Amino acid sequence: MRATVMYGAGDVRVETVTDPELSQPTDALVRVVAGCICGSDLWPYASMPASDTGRLMGHEFVGVVEQIGEDVTSVAVGDFVIAPFVASDGTCEFCQEGLQTSCRHGAHWGAEDIGGGQGERVRVPYADGTLVTVPAGFDESLVPSLLSLSDVMSTGYHAAVTAGVAPGKSVTVIGDGAVGLCAVIAAHLLGADRIILMGRHRDRTDLGRDFGADEVVAERGADGVARIKELTGGDGTHIVLEAVGLKEALETAFGVVRDGGVISRVGAPQFEEVPFGFADFMRNVTLTGGVAPARAYIPTLLPLVLDGSIEPGRVFDRTVKIDDAPAGYQAMADRKAIKVLITF
Repeated sequence: MRATVMYGAGDVRVETVTDPELSQPTDALVRVVAGCICGSDLWPYASMPASDTGRLMGHEFVGVVEQIGEDVTSVAVGDFVIAPFVASDGTCEFCQEGLQTSCRHGAHWGAEDIGGGQGERVRVPYADGTLVTVPAGFDESLVPSLLSLSDVMSTGYHAAVTAGVAPGKSVTVIGDGAVGLCAVIAAHLLGADRIILMGRHRDRTDLGRDFGADEVVAERGADGVARIKELTGGDGTHIVLEAVGLKEALETAFGVVRDGGVISRVGAPQFEEVPFGFADFMRNVTLTGGVAPARAYIPTLLPLVLDGSIEPGRVFDRTVKIDDAPAGYQAMADRKAIKVLITF
């Protein structure tokens, strides 16, 4: 099968690799209809040491079930399914608590015997606990939005849910990438009174306005903090959703959050030290967030995609065939695309 393999920083190739096969009675084999490039894929694209073997890429995909193991009961051959970005058994105590990313037996896409979402086929461990079936007869134009549920839309929703977004709350979203834009959708969906999007790319922030942002702040750093304070009478917002992952973004979050407020960080962190000092302690600021258990949220978000209530698939602004995946990586790295969808 054809699959995307990363060999080091800037070195992405599309190669013919061995097709995965069923190996456990709880497995399913899925033919990928659409995968994508994640913002988190850009970190190794910028910094991965050179490797002779490379690594299969992609942790977001939707597709059609081609085979199932003898113990699989909740999905059938021919089903169109969404795969969250982490496989989970659905039975351990963490899965039962809705924290499938901490599954005791979970697995990650990209292992040689599993495959990645940027490849033509994937072996799905724990198919019953992992996959979510989409009802038959859906409009194919919804595929990008269905794909977004595997990661970015669920992550944006996780940010808003863990922060307690609700009517009466004001929200700042830091970051105009796919996750930040989906966080705007989520904040609007949960009834936030006011949503301020911090971003400086006009095409992205215009989309953010379509998704429900009331205002856009293009300034960064101290200037951005000052602008948010000006817009909020000096107080800041009740909630900040940080969707970047850089220390500077979290510092901005602490700068714009209201006393007694909540910061939910879902940007993949690229730093170790959290800038939380005594002054923030005195302000009763809560820090929450983390990696999103997408599997817990897909059943809630799927009906909203199917009935057109939300359109998170609009964050995909470029589509490439699998053989053009390297160009898709470069487009995202150059900020010429928000998120690239890959077809086969």
